[in-house]
Amino acid sequence: MQRNAYFDNARLLLILLVVFGHMVQPFTDNSNGVNTIYTWIYTFHMPAFIFLAGFFAKGAGNKEYIIKLAKKLLIPYIIFQVIYSGYYFLLGRDNWMTDSLFYPHWALWFLFSLFCWHILLFWFKKLPPVLGMLVAVQIGLLVGYFGQIGQSFSLSRTFVFFPFFLLGYWVTTEQVMWLRRKSVRIISIFVMAAVAIGIYYAPEIKTGWLLASKSYGDLGLPQYGGIARFMVYITAGIMAASILAWIPRKENVLTALGSRTLYVYLLHGFFIQFFRETNFFNVNSVFDLPLLALVATFIVLLLSSKPVLGVWQPFIEGKMSILKKTLTQKRAGENAS
Repeated sequence: MQRNAYFDNARLLLILLVVFGHMVQPFTDNSNGVNTIYTWIYTFHMPAFIFLAGFFAKGAGNKEYIIKLAKKLLIPYIIFQVIYSGYYFLLGRDNWMTDSLFYPHWALWFLFSLFCWHILLFWFKKLPPVLGMLVAVQIGLLVGYFGQIGQSFSLSRTFVFFPFFLLGYWVTTEQVMWLRRKSVRIISIFVMAAVAIGIYYAPEIKTGWLLASKSYGDLGLPQYGGIARFMVYITAGIMAASILAWIPRKENVLTALGSRTLYVYLLHGFFIQFFRETNFFNVNSVFDLPLLALVATFIVLLLSSKPVLGVWQPFIEGKMSILKKTLTQKRAGENAS
């Protein structure tokens, strides 16, 4: 698929919010303002990210595609499960050893779920879009009633977030661009502001509803959790649409970094876990957040850089094209001199 600056810009913004959200999380208990920003981000950043992943899943279904996808997602998943286990050991954590490969470390659930979403498409793309969406949402609502479905195999998140992936699969570029209409953008401002105000003044909201990794019983609503999750679906959908309405369509100097978000996603955990383990930052109010925003931006820029890509490409993509190209250019320069 030909690259579109809008989608690269969107992925870049969302991965920045992923990193920033992970940096902010340890300080949510100290300030209602910090907690509001953190929760506000979590209402949309993963649903929007997953929606975009579904949008670019147009080739799903055939055997060759699934094999290629397994190499792209499952092999890095296994590699980083091992790497993060070793990293946690070096940080002195007692729980550095995973129960199994099917209990994802921290953010690695996304790789496993992404592979599963592509597999689910094999059946769901045969259904009419509206029926498929209704079935996907119904499954997402039902799984919360089963306490056995949790973080193992990333099953809970796989089923709960799948409707966003499926929606991304069905929509067209023209339909996404409809969000950028002036009327939609004006409405989105009020939506985003209303959600932020609601989070700030509402009783404590368990972020577990947004993380989608726990059952309704664990979240305190064993009987009426389906209603609560349905409201979360509505909020997440409206918020994701509101954010996407403001993504610039034109290419800029940072647009290309949007094609490197997988590297940032997999590698930023080394920074985040170090910061958390060492209490590197101290944030007591919302006014301390600009520093974290700058650090998050630096991390994204660093992990999107060509040197980092060159070093980690063998682990993430299973090839060494960047290193080979760099060495070839270096030799050519030496021969020329």
